[in-house]
Amino acid sequence: MKKRRLSFWEIWNMSFGFLGIQFGFALQNANVSRIFETLGAKVEDIPILWIAAPITGLIIQPIIGHLSDKTWNRFGRRRPYFMIGAVFTTLALFFMPNSPSLWIAAGMLWIMDASINISMEPFRAFVGDNLPTEQRTKGFAMQSFFIGTGAVVASALPYMLTNWFRVSNIAGEGVVPLSVKLSFYIGGVVLLASVLYTVFTSKEYSPEELIAFEEEKERATGVKTMAKAPVTPSQFLKNGAVWTLIGLAATFLIMFTGLGDQNKQLYIVGGLLLVFGVVLIIFGLIKGKPDEPTGLAGIMNDLLHMPRTMGQLAVVQFFSWLAFYAMWIYTVQAITQHVYGTTDSTSALYNQGANWVGVLFAVYNAVSAVTAFLLPVIARQIGRKATHAIALTLGGISFISLYFIKDPVMLLIPMIGVGFAWSSILSMPYAILTGALPAGKMGTYMGIFNFFIVIPQILAASILGSITRDLFHRQVILTMTLAGCSLILGGLSVLFVQDKDDVYRLARR
Repeated sequence: MKKRRLSFWEIWNMSFGFLGIQFGFALQNANVSRIFETLGAKVEDIPILWIAAPITGLIIQPIIGHLSDKTWNRFGRRRPYFMIGAVFTTLALFFMPNSPSLWIAAGMLWIMDASINISMEPFRAFVGDNLPTEQRTKGFAMQSFFIGTGAVVASALPYMLTNWFRVSNIAGEGVVPLSVKLSFYIGGVVLLASVLYTVFTSKEYSPEELIAFEEEKERATGVKTMAKAPVTPSQFLKNGAVWTLIGLAATFLIMFTGLGDQNKQLYIVGGLLLVFGVVLIIFGLIKGKPDEPTGLAGIMNDLLHMPRTMGQLAVVQFFSWLAFYAMWIYTVQAITQHVYGTTDSTSALYNQGANWVGVLFAVYNAVSAVTAFLLPVIARQIGRKATHAIALTLGGISFISLYFIKDPVMLLIPMIGVGFAWSSILSMPYAILTGALPAGKMGTYMGIFNFFIVIPQILAASILGSITRDLFHRQVILTMTLAGCSLILGGLSVLFVQDKDDVYRLARR
């Protein structure tokens, strides 16, 4: 028994919802820093305000993944979560640009990101559930296409509304321009409509069918992907003690070296490590016999038993997402300062530069959408690992090249490399990962995999502000250069990843 190969349009339908999800995500990435500055945030404070987003993903995605693994009703397995997340994200998009104060805006970012994560996480598992091994690269590439397409329009919306429809791009102090507000309203409508399209045009396999597919794959390859024996209470306690000590050591190091005096956000890193260790200890203390754990204990059990391929990809994801997170929170400041020569967020020149950043984001997302169909072709020739390594390296070089460009129009050139890297980040790691995951835990592990996206974002939010202020003396363009170096390291680390689907493809020949 094996999964049916889906037609192009079936893959199109099951991926279409990502158009709207990315529409909201791109509006957030391109405009939230601008909203924060409009409401009075200093440039070095912006990363810590953004920390709500990754922490939300860290908590929400594994829980939603685990719940969707256990869900099966007349609405399906993953689709109910698509719908719930879409409704709440739409409401957040309508309210975000109308936030009356900085801290309310930061809170709305938290709510918006939580809602996006509720929809986004099951979409990743959706591809692993519905597509056979040989079509998964195409499936994630299709998602990448819709991500790029949605982001193109969303990123450029303020620019288009201002220049094509003469919508005001300037507002009084502490007021978000009308061009940004209308962009968020449009984004909410597009998001809800596209997710509803996928919900009503796609089907899902039952849990029993997925188990049968998994058993067939194991027979063909001789490689087991089923979960290992449950973690015992003593293993929970041992791992918890180790992580608690690491968290305490990191916290005391920050405290006694004075690193936390001006950079209190560094305590977040130590605090999260400490909380993780304490949670494991609690599970070890309350856990009785070593039976199959459920709920949060089940998520922690799966985390400690993650497949080897997933651990290897974690390193790649760390360097990749550290770079792109830096780009999202700092590109407006880097370009307006380095190219336009202004840091005054109320000036027409600053807002002109901020709108141009929206165009740059639109270009890299357009390239991402186009290359989404090219990536599977390249991967068939040289392999997914080599494809991803080349894409990340090209993206890193493109980041670094921003330092040498002073002409706004010339900034379009490195966006080509950035777009190629982004398209690969959205597809290749997931295509490689799904081959190493048990079918019954696809959602849980996709949620856990998000840890390795979130952790670098939390680290970036904790340290980039101080690095930009103290090491780079507020020359934000140097932070972008650092991000480029991180992306190149990600490309090198891909070479050490094991792609288990290679074994399955060979077994079926």
